[in-house]
Amino acid sequence: MPGPLDGVRIFDLTRILAGPSCTQMLADLGADVIKIERPGAGDDTRNFAPPFIKKEDGSDTDQSAYFCAANRNKRSITLDIASPKGQDLAKRMIAKSHVLVENFKTGNLSKYGLAYDQLAPEFPGLIYCSVTGFGQTGPYAKRPGYDLLIQGMSGFMSVTGEPDGLPMKAAIPVADLMAGMYAGVAINAALRHQALTGEGQHIDIGMLDVMVAFSTIQGMNYLATGENPKRLGNAHPNIVPYQVFRTADGSILLAVANDGQFERFCKIAGREELPGDPRFKTNPDRLANREALIDILNDVVAEKSSAFWLEQLEANNVSCGPINTLDQVFHNEHVMARGMRIEMEHEAIDANVPLIRSPMRLSKTPTSERHAPPSLGEHTEEVLGELLGLGQQDVSSLKDEGII
Repeated sequence: MPGPLDGVRIFDLTRILAGPSCTQMLADLGADVIKIERPGAGDDTRNFAPPFIKKEDGSDTDQSAYFCAANRNKRSITLDIASPKGQDLAKRMIAKSHVLVENFKTGNLSKYGLAYDQLAPEFPGLIYCSVTGFGQTGPYAKRPGYDLLIQGMSGFMSVTGEPDGLPMKAAIPVADLMAGMYAGVAINAALRHQALTGEGQHIDIGMLDVMVAFSTIQGMNYLATGENPKRLGNAHPNIVPYQVFRTADGSILLAVANDGQFERFCKIAGREELPGDPRFKTNPDRLANREALIDILNDVVAEKSSAFWLEQLEANNVSCGPINTLDQVFHNEHVMARGMRIEMEHEAIDANVPLIRSPMRLSKTPTSERHAPPSLGEHTEEVLGELLGLGQQDVSSLKDEGII
C-alpha cells in the first residue's frame, strides 16, 4: 500500500541527526529519499561507534547503531559536490526532485552553487529546507550549531536538573530531533502549497528557534511573571504532586493532575485528612506548599513497595507508572503489541538490523519499511541510472575520476 508521500522525491544533503531524522520521517511516509554522501567517507555518524550492528555470529558489521537510528528507507549515493562534475550531476537530480533538505552551516553551500538563491531561479518549484543551528538570519546565523550548545543557549538546561545541582542536558538529543520534527512538518505544509500552485519556497529551521518554542510552559511561566523558573529535578513547575517518589524497593512516577486524583491517592495512602488541609486542598494550594506536602508524601510512599502502589493507584484511576530501563521497554507487553521494535534484512552487510518503528499510524496510507539503512554508496549506480540514464560505463568513469 503506497504511503502518503509516495511519488515525492527528496534530494537529501543532510548528515548527523537533525536533518537525517527529518528525511527518515519523510521516507517512512513513502518519499523516495536520495541521500548524498561524500565518496570514501559518508555521513559522519557512520563512525559514531561503537556500538555497531552485529551479525548472527556476534561479530560487528560496519554499520553504526547511531547511523541506523536516522537513515532507514533511504537510498545512498556517493557524490563529490565540491567538483564541477559533481555539481552538475547534483543539479540534474535536483531537477527531478520535489524537495531539497540540507543542514550545512549557513552560507556554505553557495561555494558549490547549491544555495537556495542560486537554485531557485532555475528550479522555481523546488522546496528547499535548511536546518541549521541558528537560522539564515541574525547575528549568530553563521555559527555552527550542536545539540548540547542549543540545549544550553535556549534555556532548556537552566530548568533541567536538581535544584542544588548543575544544569543538565537531556539524555536524548532533543534539539536535533525537534528541529527535524519541525522541518518535517514544514516540508509537508510546503508540499501542499506546491501541489496547489506549483511554487517552491525556502524553509528556514533554526535549532535555537525550535528550542525556544519548545520551552512552552516554562517559557510562558517566565513571560507571565518575569521570573526565571527554577530547576525542580523531576517535579512539575505547575502541578503538585507530579514527580518521582522512592518506594520501599525502588521508585515510581506519580502524576496527580487534579483534585479528585489527589483525594483518591490520599485514601489509598491512609492519609484521608490531607485533602481537607487548607494547605493542600487545591492544586494552587499544593503548589504554594510544595515542600511541606512532598516531605509528607516522601515518607508515606517509602513505606510500601512499587508493586503495591502501581496496582492500587492504577485500580483507582490515579496516574502513576514505573521507571523502565530500555531493556524493560523493548520487552514490555504493550510496546511489543504495538510492534515498536522491528528488524530489517540488510543483504549488503549480511545481517538483520534491529530498528525502532515509526510511531505514525495512518489507517489508509500507512508508513512502511522498504530499505534498511544503506551502506555507503549502496544505490549509486541504481539511482544514476534511474534518474539520469547513466550506464555502467558512465558510472565507472565517474568512479575513476573520484566524482562518485
